[in-house]
Amino acid sequence: MAVYSTQRSAILEPMLVPVLAAFLVAASGAPGPTATPSPDLPTARVVQIGTSARGRPLRAVRVGGARAPVRILVVGEIHGNETAGRAVTRRLRRARPPRGVALWLIDDLNPDGAAAGTRQNARGVDLNRNFPARWRAIGAPFDTYHSGAEPLSEPESSAAAAFVRRLRPRVTVYYHQMKRLVDRGGGDRSLERLYARRSGLPGGSIPPPPGAATVWQTRTAPRDTPFVVELPAGRLSRRSTARHAGAVLAVARAVAPPRVRSLAIPFGAERKRQMRSYARRHYGIDDFRLRRPRVIVQHYTASNSFNSAYQTFASNSPDVSFGELPGVCAHYLIDRDGTIAALVPTRLMCRHTVGLNHTAIGIEHVGTSDGQVLGNGRQLAASLRLTRRLQGRFRIPVRNVIGHSESLSNPLHRERVERFRGQTHGDFRRASMRRYRRALGRLPSPSSLRP
Repeated sequence: MAVYSTQRSAILEPMLVPVLAAFLVAASGAPGPTATPSPDLPTARVVQIGTSARGRPLRAVRVGGARAPVRILVVGEIHGNETAGRAVTRRLRRARPPRGVALWLIDDLNPDGAAAGTRQNARGVDLNRNFPARWRAIGAPFDTYHSGAEPLSEPESSAAAAFVRRLRPRVTVYYHQMKRLVDRGGGDRSLERLYARRSGLPGGSIPPPPGAATVWQTRTAPRDTPFVVELPAGRLSRRSTARHAGAVLAVARAVAPPRVRSLAIPFGAERKRQMRSYARRHYGIDDFRLRRPRVIVQHYTASNSFNSAYQTFASNSPDVSFGELPGVCAHYLIDRDGTIAALVPTRLMCRHTVGLNHTAIGIEHVGTSDGQVLGNGRQLAASLRLTRRLQGRFRIPVRNVIGHSESLSNPLHRERVERFRGQTHGDFRRASMRRYRRALGRLPSPSSLRP
């Protein structure tokens, strides 16, 4: 949709000033509303999650907000003779994770083994063979892969499993040694590839052992991504430690929720009545609600002003092409600095694309061309993250992420009024959307981003 700044409302202007002022404060980085944590989610910065077989404390340290909706768990050591990962977790204590993400860091999951220099815990059990998934009895105490008397027989593995269930991490990284690779374990392969690329380690595949923590987590929470990082032998250098800490933060940025500010346009009873009437005429649907979004349509505003686009949407004036009501709008508006404003709830139909309003979410970008939007790194990154999150929430396939110019060829296009059947706009043409969809494919999978 191209939104022109000619529609201005003298009535709206005084009302808009304080709203936009609040928006600009939010965009400047002032704290905004946060997600409510699970009732049993730990809020303390340091949490004792249990004790070892010999009574040593097992502690998790939080870096980031207590109410962050996305959690990443990093375990420095699970085998007592593979302790290099502790340098990474300790380095991450000084990190600044992206907004909406908290890191939970466990230096030692096997402190007794670390003190003794043994792979196993104090009772001779390999903790990474003691989790419930595919567990089977292996060996005797202090054999290399002894799996314990039964699943979660050990206080360390039992405490870790309870903490994972409580925390529900989106990503978990377990550090091991000595194979020098990032294991393609379970969950989202794009995150494992991202870690490998940023850390400098190659990707690889290790046959999943019975009773492994990652296998159990993958089966317990299929949308999460637990994986193993096999560090080289010996201690990590400062440079290597920094590189691996940076890889964790790169993964954190990839799964961070987009920063969306609420700046709702007026959409009261009269506008809903108009939307319902429009839906009856154009789609044969007697409703103003967007029951099941199945398409995401990208637009640009044809202006460089957030203010003018907002005013056009908020004014609810008859559209310039056909004089119909309700006026044009969009569910989201992304400014040139990457700030995302939520204008209309996704449960409501919004007039942004002829023939698809009954099934589509509309995203507007402040700008005057495809190239301007695609060439703006901050705006494009915000757009891709928002779109990917909406794909996950509503299970929208990438083929149904389209530009406005592609609307007529979408199989869900539907229009009962003859003079509207061929109407579309030129924003986000097919070549531009091919680039956009390729970029989407490099992000975490939509299923891993579902709320």
